[in-house]
Amino acid sequence: MNQQPSAQAQIQPEMSTTKPSQAPGPSAQPSVGSIAAHRPNAVRGTVPGLEPDLDADPDAYEDEGVVGADGEELPSGRFLDRERSWLAFNERVLELAEDPATPLLERANFLAIFASNLDEFFMVRVAGLKRRIATGVATRSASGLQPREVLDLIWTRSRELMARHAACFQQDIAPELADQGIHLIRWPELTEKEQARLFTLFRQQIFPVLTPLAVDPAHPFPYISGLSLNLAVVVRNPVSGHDHFARVKVPPLLSRFLEASPQRYVPIEDVIAAHLEELFPGMEVRAHHMFRVTRNEDLEVEEDDAENLLQALEKELMRRRFGPPVRLEVEESIDPAVLDLLVQELKISDAEVYPLPGPLDLTGLFGIGALDRPELKYPKFVAGTHRDLAEVESASAPDIFAALRARDVLLHHPYDSFSTSVQAFLEQAAGDPDVLAIKQTLYRTSGDSPIVDALIDAAESGKQVLVLVEIKARFDEQANIKWARKLEESGCHVVYGLVGLKTHCKLSLVVRQEGEMLRRYSHVGTGNYHPKTARLYEDLGLLTADPQVGADLSDLFNRLSGYSRRETYRRLLVAPKSLRDGLIQRINKEIDNQRAGRDAYVRIKVNSMVDEAVIDALYRASQAGVPVDIWVRGICALRPGVTGLSETIRVRSILGRFLEHSRIFVFGNGGEPEVWLGSADMMHRNLDRRIEALVRVADPAHRASLNRLLERGTSDATSSWHLGPDGDWTRHAVDADGAPLRNVQEMLIDARRRRRGPAT
Repeated sequence: MNQQPSAQAQIQPEMSTTKPSQAPGPSAQPSVGSIAAHRPNAVRGTVPGLEPDLDADPDAYEDEGVVGADGEELPSGRFLDRERSWLAFNERVLELAEDPATPLLERANFLAIFASNLDEFFMVRVAGLKRRIATGVATRSASGLQPREVLDLIWTRSRELMARHAACFQQDIAPELADQGIHLIRWPELTEKEQARLFTLFRQQIFPVLTPLAVDPAHPFPYISGLSLNLAVVVRNPVSGHDHFARVKVPPLLSRFLEASPQRYVPIEDVIAAHLEELFPGMEVRAHHMFRVTRNEDLEVEEDDAENLLQALEKELMRRRFGPPVRLEVEESIDPAVLDLLVQELKISDAEVYPLPGPLDLTGLFGIGALDRPELKYPKFVAGTHRDLAEVESASAPDIFAALRARDVLLHHPYDSFSTSVQAFLEQAAGDPDVLAIKQTLYRTSGDSPIVDALIDAAESGKQVLVLVEIKARFDEQANIKWARKLEESGCHVVYGLVGLKTHCKLSLVVRQEGEMLRRYSHVGTGNYHPKTARLYEDLGLLTADPQVGADLSDLFNRLSGYSRRETYRRLLVAPKSLRDGLIQRINKEIDNQRAGRDAYVRIKVNSMVDEAVIDALYRASQAGVPVDIWVRGICALRPGVTGLSETIRVRSILGRFLEHSRIFVFGNGGEPEVWLGSADMMHRNLDRRIEALVRVADPAHRASLNRLLERGTSDATSSWHLGPDGDWTRHAVDADGAPLRNVQEMLIDARRRRRGPAT
């Protein structure tokens, strides 16, 4: 008789990888969804509006002695390793670049996204792990791995992925771009005319900003800034015959790829390398090699000791520039002696050296992906105004307050326009003489934000404006400090939230005088108030005039700006006090519903599923027979499909054109589904160290719409990646007959093109 292996036997830690794709046919649509760090308009540097999901999560969780639904102890080793899972996520991004069904320039863009994601992973996760190991505070992870084992795994797996990433560019993307007339070439491939043109460009625009730095007894090894491209140059003094080392930094503010002639591009470092004699006159240039250093760029601010958080953060930002190295990328042709010098001076281990074929730093492909070749990109889509906010019979702007007095409005970006909904809501509030106050959270926003402009206009017109600016939003700290000061100067009341907690919730509250009464209008969202990324990030938002939501937001803003200790709300679940417990209570209620024969299920859509307490609650629900569907963008530490533990749990991931960013929680609730949306992912940082908010969706039509969205996203008929119990992800892009599975994002785009309004 065949026996099923035990739950314990099925969940021994394994390398989390992605299995070979279920190869799509030539006409197959790529699996669709979300990237951890979309860089929509970046050629270089950091772009606002990122959600890298990379915060250090050192919190320990006792995974032994936890009791399941049957009263027996849940098996140890039931959690997948989060670092493995993140690397598997970035591999799914790479698969989109490798997929011939993805439009060519979008494939180049996905290569850049992969590289950018990996940069941030090393700057934050790897740097944080190394720091905890060095200080002796690192502990065994919930997956059962020791810290050093995790670090070794990261080095091995990232090396494999980076080699595959480089091969995809060299063997697939670059040749196919050339077939389309876009040539990414190296210096020797240029014509004499092109080389002459670039020499003129070098003398006029590049040479003046270059600073060669010698290394000798009088000149110590220079500081190498994080993520900068550098040339290691060996020159010989013809008089003495001695060789000398020098470093030349590639200017980060210049274009990564220079156009030698129409549609022919060469890396800027090739142009510099071809003219090194100009930098070292009288010397013989013997060799040059490209290298790139990644540094620890995480922030540590002891808020309890910081009298002025703004000043403390500014000082820490300066210190971040000098974080220790965590990765050294070099051209694979580098001279061993030069490599030894770099390793010695940077104090980096051999395991942290990554030899790669040039060119290094393929984040520069963002610039290539931005070329005006629409036939090589996804078909253009322009979001329209939500049908409940559209003014059909008039050319004037719609009265959003009047629309909200009639009904709640459920927004789904980017399918519904952000500018004609959330932005228009705040702009109308700023210009309305009957509006008395606006309260707003800002986690990330754009440099030329109309949201910030509207808040400034409101304050200058005499309205009370309170703005919660999260100046610790990773990689946006400097920008947020700038906008905080700009808001303060205009008369806004600017606060930075609570000590020890990031304010991550997405909330707007408008208080308006209407006759003898005050009415509150609210917006609760899943994404940042960022007009640019709202065109690329999939997010949800609820606009409402419901008095309960308005009262909840008033109480929450009072807590953030004052000394309120309120912990319970009417239609909100708020972290860090009530959100995790509130969700677990609802999961447990589904267990009761299942046992009583009532409708019971759990459907969750999040960016990350890591929190062990929530995962254990889902395991208990599965043991009781509750169907559980999880739609996760990136990291998932839950093992689905384990006999006796998670047989009724399915985990899906969707990546593609838009970054899947919304968070939705649906509970069967005995036939009356309960639906929540908001800002929180299932991670320690979100549930314990952030102010997060979920709002309960009241309108039955909106609840049904969101429930259908989750049904579609987790359906076997939808193109997606499926997570197995061993941590492997398998792509499902075509059916048994080789026909493409449906693409959720394209379905939603098509629906919006047919009619404006919710189409889920």
